[in-house]
Amino acid sequence: MMPRFLSLLLLLAGLNLHAADTSDYSSFIRTPPAPDTPRINGPDIFGVRPGSPCLYTIPATGDRPMTFNVDNLPAGLSVDAATGQITGKLKRKGEYDVMFHAKNAKGGADKKFRIVVGDQIALTPPMGWNSWNCWAAAVSQDKVLKSAQAMVSSGLINHGWTYINIDDTWQGRRTGKDHALQPNAKFPDMKALCGEVHRLGLKAGIYSTPWITSYARYAGGSGDSPDGAWSKTMNSQKYWRLGKYAFTQTDANQWAAWGFDYLKYDWNPIDVPHVKAMSLALHKSGRDIVFSLSNTAPFDHAADWAKWANCWRTTSDIFDSWAAPGGFWQFTLSGIAFSQDRWAPYGGPGHWNDPDMLVVGYVGWGPQLHLTRLTPDEQYTHITMWCMLSAPLLIGCDLDRLDAFTLNLLDNDEVLAIDQDALGEPATRVATIGDVDVYLKNLEDGGKAVAFFNRGPAPENIKFDKLGYIGFQGPQHVRDLWRQKNLPDVANPLEGGFEVSLAAHSAELYKFTAAK
Repeated sequence: MMPRFLSLLLLLAGLNLHAADTSDYSSFIRTPPAPDTPRINGPDIFGVRPGSPCLYTIPATGDRPMTFNVDNLPAGLSVDAATGQITGKLKRKGEYDVMFHAKNAKGGADKKFRIVVGDQIALTPPMGWNSWNCWAAAVSQDKVLKSAQAMVSSGLINHGWTYINIDDTWQGRRTGKDHALQPNAKFPDMKALCGEVHRLGLKAGIYSTPWITSYARYAGGSGDSPDGAWSKTMNSQKYWRLGKYAFTQTDANQWAAWGFDYLKYDWNPIDVPHVKAMSLALHKSGRDIVFSLSNTAPFDHAADWAKWANCWRTTSDIFDSWAAPGGFWQFTLSGIAFSQDRWAPYGGPGHWNDPDMLVVGYVGWGPQLHLTRLTPDEQYTHITMWCMLSAPLLIGCDLDRLDAFTLNLLDNDEVLAIDQDALGEPATRVATIGDVDVYLKNLEDGGKAVAFFNRGPAPENIKFDKLGYIGFQGPQHVRDLWRQKNLPDVANPLEGGFEVSLAAHSAELYKFTAAK
């Protein structure tokens, strides 16, 4: 019932075993480096509510310095030519078609883009970083700020990675206006932290729960008295329970005043009344705050989560393991990745199924970290499946220790484009051939992403001859997205077959586009 509590127990028991920290995975790198000439990356669409502060950083790779400008940018917004940061406010609902331009000494790039002013935000899945799988209870303001700086210095910001999210253990006491919850000594100045994150062109996230305490037993969103105090001896359940007095709007207003852009709201079982209450409070706060539910949202209320939240956890907490001997499959990569089909109808622009964070790089649930126990091939499965599912992408590792393989895994713009596709249609399984599962995802431009996953312990070579039976008609161009190269066309999807070679526990990802 409480996977977050399980991770805390593992930490307390000292069971966080360490993998070798010196593994060199450079031979597994698939993706060529980005060119020196400008290339504008990221989604094709951005949503903002009328009157809310807007921040969008144009993600672009290529040699710096680089200059940016935007054609047809609506009144109320402006772009910083040196950073590509678009800021301002738009008062009226509407849709604006603009053109991004980026230029450096080597050349230039253009990209069509849509700014949608309306009721929905998070029109593509959020991409960013969360502190829990790295620092857990050891998180601090300094670590969060260094993570934001590393997001920029590593270049991840140039591929669309945006959010820097604080998880549990920031909470102090209710000494703010209207008894708003204030931070503890680890976070001396939340407003200054958010301001610095925004100055870098990123966005900031925070954590809470409607319980009287969080899983880590820090103050939550309710109490037993009007001032937020709670009694440890009130009943046999001391901590993880709902208090008589809720501070939903008070806390939402405080987060907005500090400048937060994302909320992870964490308890179990997730219930509709508390989701609705926080959703309305965030809307009233005057700031666009992505609303993410955690953990293990009940499937019976999937339509409610889609109505009231931007993201909801479909699973228990993930650990860096392919499979778990003796059970606990629900915490593993394979257990989570291949059990998401039933959620597909509920994911889409503004509301996303969330199979939990990315366990790549140096993780450990803090402060001692280890290199992920997932093999390189399993990590390709991890990123491929999350992008196919249109899932939120939240890195959980130490951004200051990004090795070449992990960085290459996270900055493939053609793979990330599958996750950020504006149609927002999650992939579903369309075929199984022995140990190989085939997933299909329709894309806004009329193309289709097809991913092959080898769930078995041995390499597989298959000839997939069912393209014509899963929606393909006429000749198809084929693009290998991980290696960013074109493959021979498929002349007739109803004849012959498409050949794929897969390492054990690995994945391959292709985009098919009708040949004209």
